Amino acid sequence: LLLAAGARVTLVADKVVGEIAQLIADGAVTWIGRDFDDDTLNGMSLAIVATDDETVQARVSHAARLRCLPVNVVDRPCLSSFIMPAIVDRAPITIAISTDGAAPALARRLRAEIERALPATIGRLARFAEIFREQVRRTLDEPRARRRFWDRVFGGRIADMALAGDEFGARRELIRQLDAARSKTSSVAVCEPGMVHLVGAGPGDPDLLTLKAHRLLQSADVVIYDRLVSAEILAMARRDAERVYVGKRRGQHCLPQAEINDLLVAQARAGKSVVRLKGGDPFVFGRGGEE
Repeated sequence: LLLAAGARVTLVADKVVGEIAQLIADGAVTWIGRDFDDDTLNGMSLAIVATDDETVQARVSHAARLRCLPVNVVDRPCLSSFIMPAIVDRAPITIAISTDGAAPALARRLRAEIERALPATIGRLARFAEIFREQVRRTLDEPRARRRFWDRVFGGRIADMALAGDEFGARRELIRQLDAARSKTSSVAVCEPGMVHLVGAGPGDPDLLTLKAHRLLQSADVVIYDRLVSAEILAMARRDAERVYVGKRRGQHCLPQAEINDLLVAQARAGKSVVRLKGGDPFVFGRGGEE
């Protein structure tokens, strides 16, 4: 991984065998001998310690910290100033999973789960989007319009074609949709109407949220919620989404239902995607009918 990142690797080891010996023979790794000397760290960018000798572990860690040099001692978080995450590589997409050194085996397990869930060609989709990024930015200067356009691209036929290797077809379809978006932007003076989604948060456990509810929270411009919604559920909304609390505050009453209704309509008429987030089922323990 270090070599793949372009690092110049210097190795201190008693002996070298197999692949490491071949890397040294090829000149990819520099082997400077068996014994560690503190001055070895001079001019280095970081240090990794992979030995069972606890004395050497502590010595290298101390020498590195004196030099303000990032150091990782394998399986010894207390001696490390940085950790190595488990990595899912779908270049140019990279996903890193870290347990803060608490359970590396769990991080590896999570990596395997993510690798199974992600298409092997997902990096191809990212490179395809990069080609049109600047063109989309110039065409759609309003951030919300751009985000919605890319949501349609990544969630629809264009993404399917790009993942399947039909880049010509994907380009043609993206250009067609971008032209349509440009025409709509230039010919329509009023704001395109938004949509209100009534979403039940269930009993509060994020694991019990439906896939559709999670998707709506990730795409919402505004989340309107009350005190029955757990903080864990609310945290699943897009980070830059506006959050509007309409529940009861200390010493105050809840916002009147009529005002909540007016708020939902006003936000949608402003062209926003609105999630009215409720605890439980909005039509059993809420005013979903009125809304």
